[in-house]
Amino acid sequence: MKELLRPARLASGARVAVVAPSGPVPEERLQAGLDVLRGWDLEPVVAPHVLDRHGTFDYLAGTDADRAADLQRAWCDPAVDAVLCARGGYGVQRMVDLLDWDAMRAAGPKVFVGFSDITALHEAFAGRLGLVTLHGPMTAGVDFVKNTRAQEHLKATLFEPETVRTIASGGTTLVPGRARGVTLGGCLALLAADLGTPAARPSGAGGLLCLEDVGEETYRLDRYLTQLLRAGWLDGVRGVLLGSWRDCDDPDRVRALFADRLGGLGVPVAEEFGFGHCEGALTIPFGVAAELDAGAGTLTLDAPALR
Repeated sequence: MKELLRPARLASGARVAVVAPSGPVPEERLQAGLDVLRGWDLEPVVAPHVLDRHGTFDYLAGTDADRAADLQRAWCDPAVDAVLCARGGYGVQRMVDLLDWDAMRAAGPKVFVGFSDITALHEAFAGRLGLVTLHGPMTAGVDFVKNTRAQEHLKATLFEPETVRTIASGGTTLVPGRARGVTLGGCLALLAADLGTPAARPSGAGGLLCLEDVGEETYRLDRYLTQLLRAGWLDGVRGVLLGSWRDCDDPDRVRALFADRLGGLGVPVAEEFGFGHCEGALTIPFGVAAELDAGAGTLTLDAPALR
């Protein structure tokens, strides 16, 4: 697995677009998140349909075409330095194939941030644009607007990425050891759902796989992992980082499942790595070469996430 192209870091005064590719966005939380960005001396620009709600399916932030148009317009705007997602939820899979990937590739690299349902876009940006993306807090996310650690780690990654080249989880170890690879991953359910779709990544071979999810029963987590195993997608993965599993089953039961499904890979597995649906979520860049030390609970990037 190859390293991907790193976008340029942000500087004071950078213009950042906020888009909603997935679920509807609470206006109060959006305004709070925009205030945080302005406090960083960024200039946020809200895409036209961010506060829309689909007329029939109220779990979507507007129509598929409008959500896709907002993202494409923001990405292709040369005055925009970064595109930040307002929230996750569900909906990216409905709009991702409506994007003009040739036009987005021609627009050149820039920073992209999001997580949860945005996993489908992380995969698409990696496969179609060959670009490093940031798995991190979203502008209208409840944790982002209230948690200093989440804010500060994202800010450091955006402005001074060399200061966060080593990401320390403080978590536990499921399978000890060290491994080198290129980071990838996101929400487990979305990675499983991406199998067989246009331009999907054929496998995670050579990768340090970051996994997290929220509100899933153990049998569902089992199903997603088993699907990836049966598809051969986990063959050649170099190491695994497990993030948060908020509102899933009893932690001991979930841990037993990971031992059962991932233990046979014969690679280091680090737990409680502090990214995903949790308080103070850390920002993890995808597409960068790094070393995982599962015993120490550290991920050390070969180079800063952004240039």
